[in-house]
Amino acid sequence: MTKRAYNFNAGPAALPLEVLRQAQEEFVDFQGIGMSIMEISHRSKQYEQVNDEAQALIKELLGIKSGYEVLFLQGGASTQFAMIPMNFQKPGQAAGYVLTGSWADKAIKEAQGIGETYVAASGQASGFRRIPDLGEIEVRPDAAYVHITSNETIAGSQYAAYPDTGSVPLIGDLSSDILCRPVDVSKFALIYAGAQKNLGPSGVTVSIIRDDLLQNEAKHLPTMLRYGTHSKSKSLYNTPPVYSVYIMNLVLKWIKGNGGLEAMERINRDKTKLIYDAIDGSGGFYQGLVEADSRSLMNITFAIGSEELEKKFIQESEQQGFVGLKGHRDVGHMRASTYNAVPYESCKALAEFMNDFRQRNG
Repeated sequence: MTKRAYNFNAGPAALPLEVLRQAQEEFVDFQGIGMSIMEISHRSKQYEQVNDEAQALIKELLGIKSGYEVLFLQGGASTQFAMIPMNFQKPGQAAGYVLTGSWADKAIKEAQGIGETYVAASGQASGFRRIPDLGEIEVRPDAAYVHITSNETIAGSQYAAYPDTGSVPLIGDLSSDILCRPVDVSKFALIYAGAQKNLGPSGVTVSIIRDDLLQNEAKHLPTMLRYGTHSKSKSLYNTPPVYSVYIMNLVLKWIKGNGGLEAMERINRDKTKLIYDAIDGSGGFYQGLVEADSRSLMNITFAIGSEELEKKFIQESEQQGFVGLKGHRDVGHMRASTYNAVPYESCKALAEFMNDFRQRNG
């Protein structure tokens, strides 16, 4: 391998090269035990150490002192869409959802099949070009919870700050921006995130849940759909996605070794500025699809003047080694996903390609 692709896939997404190399070295023989980690029991001391270490690293990186459990679940964020209302919405209560795009809409639709919901705020009128102002969010005092989608992977929008919902639990889907910047976890009763964008490979979902929420969960649900089941067993009730947790452990160590979340945010802002500057400085050749104060650090969406030019852009970019720049099938156009593991050099190369393409086709 002489050159790696410029990987801007939205998920599964880029992983740090250092992590991939270490995993490659340990693939056949994990820490001298004569077996791959995929071949050993999840009850073994070797795997339990990986599991416990990963949970501890998430708490350390996010500055979680006490009062929260870190769980490793399966089924992706899509299963969380159902587990949350099943566990925490009591009869007679409504659950509030902020509608910011496709993923928030999917969470709402899943919850509607379980209990009463209401739209606490919406960006639909703007075509999801903006995140609703925090003051627009309706927090009903008797709501079961208020749910937000921190970063809309498809639209390319992100909360700059999170709402204060008072005594009403705030629940956040942070699947596509967890660990891209520091977060005050104390604002949330529950945070969940599929790993395949910023944490590791697909197969494991992280749930960070406040203790009082665990104590109030529904008791009538199937065993695997109760958060308490996984809390009591340290996420080892049944066979976990061993290799996904192992890779996530390596990614967490990589983040810590590169300065933690403050450093991640600084690097991410430098990376995305390169591409946003190419959009904003193009004289209208590229059009950003999100208002400036709602732009994402993780997913940059933009359009070009015609469908023909967009097809040409994708074709030429692929010839230059760029991967994953075609927008989501529901919205089209262009999207560059700049997760933590995407190097600065890749973003610089994309900005240079964008400027060159504009000069040749503008």
